[in-house]
Amino acid sequence: MAATVATPLEKSFSSIAGIDNITSTSAQSSSSITLQFSLDRNIDAAAQDVNAAISGALINLPSNIIPPSYRKQNPAAAPILFFALTSHSLPLVTLDEYGETTIAQRLSMVDGVAQVSVFGAHKYAVRIQVDPKQLAARGIGVNQVASAVNSQNVMLPTGVIYGPQKTLTVMATGQLANAAQFRQMVVGYKNGAPIHLGDLGTVLDDVQNNKGAAWFFDGKTLDLSVILAVTRQPGTNTVAVTNAVKAELAEIEQELPKSVHVNTLYDRSVSIDRAVSDTKFSLELALALVVIVIFLFLRNLTATIIPSLALPMAVVGTFSVMYMLNFSIDTLSLMALTLAVGFVVDDAIVMLENIVRHIEMGETPMDAAFKGASEVGFTILSMTLSLAAVFIPLLFMGGIIGKLFNEFAVTIMVAILVSGFVSLTLTPMLCSRFLKPQHISGHGRLYAAFERAFQAALHAYERSLGWVMRHRPLTLVFSVLILVLTGVLFHFVPKGLFPPDDTGQLMATTEAAQGTSWDEMVRLQEKSTTLLSKDPYVLKYMSALGGNGTAGATNQGTLFITLVDPSKRPAADVCVAEITKRLSGIPGLAVYLQNPPSIRIGGRSSKALYQYTLQGSDINDLYSAAATLVAELRKMKTVTDVTTDLLNTNPTVLVQIDRQRAGSLGITPQSMENTLAEAYNEQQASTIYTATNEYWVVMEVLPNAQKDMSDLENLYIRTSSGQLTPLSNIATLIRTVTPTTVNHSGQVPSVTVSFNIPPNGNLGAVVTQVDAVARQTLPASITYGFSGQAQAFQSSESNLGVLLVVTIFVIYIILGILYESFVHPITILTGLPFATFGALLALFVTRVELDVYAYVGIIMLIGIVKKNAIMMIDFAIAAERAGHTTPEQAILQAASVRFRPIMMTTVAAIAGTLPIAIGIGATGASRRPLGVTVVGGLAFSQIVTLYVTPVFYTYLDELQAWMVRKFSTRRSAAPELDAPVGVPVPVPAMGD
Repeated sequence: MAATVATPLEKSFSSIAGIDNITSTSAQSSSSITLQFSLDRNIDAAAQDVNAAISGALINLPSNIIPPSYRKQNPAAAPILFFALTSHSLPLVTLDEYGETTIAQRLSMVDGVAQVSVFGAHKYAVRIQVDPKQLAARGIGVNQVASAVNSQNVMLPTGVIYGPQKTLTVMATGQLANAAQFRQMVVGYKNGAPIHLGDLGTVLDDVQNNKGAAWFFDGKTLDLSVILAVTRQPGTNTVAVTNAVKAELAEIEQELPKSVHVNTLYDRSVSIDRAVSDTKFSLELALALVVIVIFLFLRNLTATIIPSLALPMAVVGTFSVMYMLNFSIDTLSLMALTLAVGFVVDDAIVMLENIVRHIEMGETPMDAAFKGASEVGFTILSMTLSLAAVFIPLLFMGGIIGKLFNEFAVTIMVAILVSGFVSLTLTPMLCSRFLKPQHISGHGRLYAAFERAFQAALHAYERSLGWVMRHRPLTLVFSVLILVLTGVLFHFVPKGLFPPDDTGQLMATTEAAQGTSWDEMVRLQEKSTTLLSKDPYVLKYMSALGGNGTAGATNQGTLFITLVDPSKRPAADVCVAEITKRLSGIPGLAVYLQNPPSIRIGGRSSKALYQYTLQGSDINDLYSAAATLVAELRKMKTVTDVTTDLLNTNPTVLVQIDRQRAGSLGITPQSMENTLAEAYNEQQASTIYTATNEYWVVMEVLPNAQKDMSDLENLYIRTSSGQLTPLSNIATLIRTVTPTTVNHSGQVPSVTVSFNIPPNGNLGAVVTQVDAVARQTLPASITYGFSGQAQAFQSSESNLGVLLVVTIFVIYIILGILYESFVHPITILTGLPFATFGALLALFVTRVELDVYAYVGIIMLIGIVKKNAIMMIDFAIAAERAGHTTPEQAILQAASVRFRPIMMTTVAAIAGTLPIAIGIGATGASRRPLGVTVVGGLAFSQIVTLYVTPVFYTYLDELQAWMVRKFSTRRSAAPELDAPVGVPVPVPAMGD
């Protein structure tokens, strides 16, 4: 199959534009090819190209294969729904008819459904099992039986008789319907007596694949069943598709017999609804915490309500834009709003606090609103635009990471821009109308107590800041130390791709030795399910062996496990460890259990989460190198569950044809292989057509005639003279081993090694170690590299690092344009290393991975932390220009005046992000890295930047003054030598 089917198709597919990767798996009678397209490729247009490529390759494919078919779906997507059909009164054949014909076909037509897979199919078939001894005794060959079955079971249009007044349709009874009718079929004659098919062996009503089955455990009993797995189309909404499928299924169930029970094994929308509910609660909690923070600082109900109005305005405005852009409300968009809650009020707080400050100075609310708004209008504009600009690079980021965070970035940018607009318009208007002068409003004891505490904190800050300004070199030393420690922390913080998710579903692959028989696989699988039924964390599960319609190995089984409610068990990763321990003691059976990630990457499934793919044109060298690498990786303590998809020791009987002897008898290799296939391949010999379906007629030799290699000697081949000769007369039987499956990656034979990392492991360190072992172990003829999740991690490491640099550059350019200066943006950005250090320190202390979500948190910190510097520097610049004070006096005054809004905005941002950092809810762990990053970075940088920013402001002001003097000196001499008479000499402006 790999050489005759997969390779020609792969060559034809390789000319299609936009393909990122081609992988295939070929087994004994089937090949499965996966084409992965770039994310910007239109999938419908790609499907047309695939169809054309298949048509073009048909001429190079074997004539006796079933024509290839294709479907559009995410190859890494797990099914969103599992249904188990059971019945205590109906046979499985009837149950399968309801499942495949009535249910699966109708569910496949539901909008958004890509495929409905069937596990444990028991589709009806007539099975013919011929006896080689009976064939030999009657002088009949296997190929003669197959030819008779094919020619005597027909259903063709036989024409119409056109009479003078009427027409008559002609129909013949060439179609046979069941085993009883096939038994009476005449295969040949001997001595004038007919030989019926029933005389040559057994003909029975059976199933198309009797080496496949599925079992369903509902918490009480384990029953044979038919499992339907629904997979959604790429880009569709999971909840919408599941609701549509369940609505259609409810209508179908009304048409089913009462004895057919449809059980829901797994529903992905349940965990999604739970995640959305948890995120909504986090959003509501964040809203409440932010309002409480504002009230504690302002101690005035009216003043608290005014900036709080920015929250619903931002949410409503964001939802409006999301609706226009056809975005969906999911966990990422809700998480974006939750994060935005903490800092969309920042602009309103800055505006309100400045207006309140003027009112406290004795001005009327209207005058204070005008004056306060004019003072901080540019400050708010700078903060809003620079914070929104932080997310611009995310919009242009490619790959799965860019696709994932595109809506996240747009959502949070819209919330920021809306809040900035509200702060510049609605907030000052409300202040002018509803705030009261200081002597009218009055204050109680609570206000006085908080005011004394705040004034004490302010005086302590002013004194400590004065000491820091007198010892500025120590601040520089401290800053360099923090920069060095940031690099050290980055090295030691564990790194990952996506945080573990808990959907309540686990997947497992069971694997026995290659060549294990069907009966033995059933026995071993039953042992695993017996142990699984006793596990307190398991609610339901499905067990399947063979028959799932893919090119898989016969020595492997599948388990889909649904866990109990999250409140009754530990996290899914803990359940994986405990269930693995329970199932690890079955002799002869290996169980690879995993908690599937929320986002899967890669077109090939594996028994572990992370993949390393080897490619080579020489299969022997490739297989040897793969075995060596697996042995070396198993010695590493930083990886677990090291396994591979290499299955190359399947016990095989090699029929070595004696071509000279066979040729003398008129037997060709083609006729020999056809006879072997008709006897042992259980292939389709004919078809039974009905009004609603079609069923196979399967042909093989009797089961007791295919138990050992010696049984092949009883197979007879027809010669050109019509006589039969035993196979042993024209061939030698050799026992050997061959691959069970053959895999290709990029049209080249490949082997994929997969592995997991232990709890609290460091994926970044493991990737480096595995790559180093591969370089030391593998020969130069082997091409190797990470694939799937591990490859995405490598790509994200480099891409996100570049993204951070680009983000800082974009912010610098925007701030440079706003301030018309090269120096002030540098001053504003000096707090970034401290925020990064705080974020990495928080991740290290909480043992949370630096993953994609954490990187996004660091990008957010770039936008949030600079707000403090903007508030101080804007005031200092204005003070220098208005009062002609020194830079040091101006920045000290700015730090004192802006202390309250800085504290308010930072504490509000921390309070808004705190629910995410805590990880509230069963699904909170997946969002926790982002929250921990933001809270840690804000908490540390809040304290440090209050001191460091004034120091850098004065240093950089001195540097700017020195550069201006030096530049002015050089330019002053220039006119004497070069300037024409009458041409004025340009004078550098401040800030250049």
